[in-house]
Amino acid sequence: MNALGNPPLKCKNPVPSDIQVSQDIVKEVGLLSMAELAEQIGLAADEIIPWGIAKAKIPLSARDRRSDAPNGNYVVVTGINPTPLGEGKSTTTIGLAQALGAVLGKPTFACIRQPSQGPTFGIKGGAAGGGYAQVVPMEEFNLHLTGDIHAVTAANNLLAAAIDTRLFHEASQSDEALYRRLCPSDEKGFSGVMVTRLNKLGIDATKAPSELTVDEQSAFARLDLDPATITWQRVLDTCDRHLRNVDVGVGAKETVKDPANPTGKRIQHSRRTGFDITVASEVMAVLALARNLKDLREKLGNMVVGYSRKKEDGTGGVPITADDLGVGGALAVLMKDAIMPTLMQTVERTPVLVHAGPFANIATGNSSIIADEIALKLVGKDDGFVVTEAGFGADIGMEKFFNIKCRYSGLKPKCAVIVATVRALKMHGGGPPVKAGQVLAKEYKEENVDLVTAGAANLAKHIENAKKFGVNVVVAVNRFKDDTDAEIEAVKKVSMEAGAFDAVLSNHWAEGGAGAADLARAVQKACQANNEENFRFLYELDLPIREKIECISKEIYGADGVEFSETALKQMEQYTEAGFGKLPICIAKTQYSFSCDPAAKGVPTGFVITVREVRSCAGAGFLYPICGDIMTIPGLPTRPGFYDVDIDTETGEVI
Repeated sequence: MNALGNPPLKCKNPVPSDIQVSQDIVKEVGLLSMAELAEQIGLAADEIIPWGIAKAKIPLSARDRRSDAPNGNYVVVTGINPTPLGEGKSTTTIGLAQALGAVLGKPTFACIRQPSQGPTFGIKGGAAGGGYAQVVPMEEFNLHLTGDIHAVTAANNLLAAAIDTRLFHEASQSDEALYRRLCPSDEKGFSGVMVTRLNKLGIDATKAPSELTVDEQSAFARLDLDPATITWQRVLDTCDRHLRNVDVGVGAKETVKDPANPTGKRIQHSRRTGFDITVASEVMAVLALARNLKDLREKLGNMVVGYSRKKEDGTGGVPITADDLGVGGALAVLMKDAIMPTLMQTVERTPVLVHAGPFANIATGNSSIIADEIALKLVGKDDGFVVTEAGFGADIGMEKFFNIKCRYSGLKPKCAVIVATVRALKMHGGGPPVKAGQVLAKEYKEENVDLVTAGAANLAKHIENAKKFGVNVVVAVNRFKDDTDAEIEAVKKVSMEAGAFDAVLSNHWAEGGAGAADLARAVQKACQANNEENFRFLYELDLPIREKIECISKEIYGADGVEFSETALKQMEQYTEAGFGKLPICIAKTQYSFSCDPAAKGVPTGFVITVREVRSCAGAGFLYPICGDIMTIPGLPTRPGFYDVDIDTETGEVI
């Protein structure tokens, strides 16, 4: 038996495909039932809500009942700037958790994000880990899970529909007609979300609808949302480049009277908008950063979709929120189950909490605060570990983990694990481009220590960045089959010279937790050697928006400066006037480079970060500069991953 009292992992050589490993584990070894897994981790029977045979929702009461319990050791796993193939960061997160739990016997959770179906069917594939370090059943993890992403999609698009519906009705009705339809009778009165708007306007909410003055009725009913200021887009959980720009309201029924010629021909009530991928939605960010149901409701209601028209007398320009549109409560209802993390298990029966799924290049890039808090209470102090993952490279996922997630949670990590691969370091050292679906060049299959050493400058910069936050850094060299001992030693040498606490080879993909045992011991020592009070943020919130963006760009990316478009400058001025100037910053940029140029490998110098627009995510609690050519909905390659997904119609198994 392993340290958890479960059957030891029996790894096959050669390692089968990820889906085959998952299905073999399920069939040949079996999974713990959700009740058994709950008992193993100390959850009471009423603290799990089974969701099929391999998943369960964990209510927030599991955390709240243990509010006085000390937290365990908090560890974040991040990486260097990756190749398009990924470097095994999720695999390392799972492998490390398996090593700490199943091998060393420490109470341990892995906390990871729910994967988007975009990359699952696109280039990168799923995010369950891989080989003998993965969450099982893999297909259930990667597809649908417990429906949280679908709930985010539904909530986001309900708000989008509310925006265009309100624009249409305000364009076709008088203030009196709008008010009469919104508030049909004194008997029904004002709903709760209407009371919120009344309070915002300074109108006595104890009045009956008929008691409002004409001016009060007009102020309440007409939002006067300026279409030019709307930043809210529709979403779907699919990579589809053709939806980046769309025209809505082009149907025969979407016409209104022409304000310039009311008796003339009706005009089309249309506008240009677009789609984002669901994991870039502010609703997803709210889910990741909310602390409880009340906080979720407030954040959803406070999401800003645009601003009212500015008038000649200087009035207007007021933020319009989901609650102003009357939809905040409905959004919360759609998200009420999604706020609960999903419990699953690894191939070695180590518990995993899966929650939220924001990308790191175009969103916050981390799993939820709630999942981490529940796990930290369950593992206990000193001996327990929570291994949470930050998306993509440390320049974006880790930076946002520290400056946004930890700022709002108040949690203090002790150790950052930076995952590096020889393959990616060779690319950063000047190796040929790595492209999905193409055979790797010979440079990646043959020993070349000089190329590795040159590229390791990228790793050294990430180590330097992580240490700015006061955490110990452990480098995990994720082994691939063509790596040589000399290349691995070169990575270790550069890591230690750059100030890492340790640098360790890990072979968890082929060997499971046993292959990451040395990494687990290094992480344990790094946590013991670091006082969490050493943790610090990169910038203060009181800085102007511009200076916070410049701070991240210069300190983390190594940029010489930042260039702002006219649009971005106006947006920052507007956000400052609206009272959003003290929010943290969530930069959207390419994950493949420190710069905005994905082809600039290693540690580029002499570049500037170009900010083309700044979106407000006031509900979630951050501002969102969009830099370079980054897209908020990816496209599909010539040969998408869906070519390799099918179903056995006899057994129902995914193949």
